[in-house]
Amino acid sequence: MNEVFALILQAQASLSTIAEAAVLTFLRVGAAMATLPAFGEQTVPTRIRLVLTLMFTAAILPATAAGLEGISLAQGFLPEVAVGLTIGLSLRMFILALITAGTIAANATSLSQLFPSGAEPQPAIAQLLTVAGLALALQADLHLRIVSLLILSYDLLPGGRWPDSAAMGQWGTERAGHAFSLAFMISMPFLIASLLYNVALGVINRAMPQLMVSFVGAPALSLGGLVLLALVAPLGLAVWLQALNGFAALPGLAP
Repeated sequence: MNEVFALILQAQASLSTIAEAAVLTFLRVGAAMATLPAFGEQTVPTRIRLVLTLMFTAAILPATAAGLEGISLAQGFLPEVAVGLTIGLSLRMFILALITAGTIAANATSLSQLFPSGAEPQPAIAQLLTVAGLALALQADLHLRIVSLLILSYDLLPGGRWPDSAAMGQWGTERAGHAFSLAFMISMPFLIASLLYNVALGVINRAMPQLMVSFVGAPALSLGGLVLLALVAPLGLAVWLQALNGFAALPGLAP
């Protein structure tokens, strides 16, 4: 009988340890889920996001439970939430890059007021690039890359510990700079075409002052912008997807 009670107590202790590890993992995953691309969008119902959070937690728990032993819930609650938000925001930067690229392209081609959509009105080009980018990422197994990144995050940012503020600040600055550089890279053809168009328009205006070049050139600019979008968008989205996959495999944050 004593052996039975000993086994019961041992099983209870093991279950308690696993339960604490599961809750700590859920905190990190849940905080990341609030800002993750595709899975954390505001258009996704809350119940669906909760189910997805539980599924991600169950997927990474076998790989993280051993590293979370001995960490109490009180000790790891706030650090895990902070790390989860950091991971989610770092991936959200890629969506902001697409939005920025679309906004720059729309302003360069005079299409910024064409069918604005979304909770916060955005140019149609930005909305198109965002939806297409999310579709490509999901088709390229975004969920598996997120699981891999979450598991890797426990090596870079151990559970139950506050990350180094100086390293995180520098890393965050690098991520923001990379997002803006990626946005300008995607929108660069539109900026170059807009510059050449305006220079040509200025030359024509100087040669023929009586001609209302703005009325003639504005439709041509919009049409050219749409044609350029059809040509450039596939290549730009391929560059964006490669950058996203590269970050998921190697976040660039030293442990």
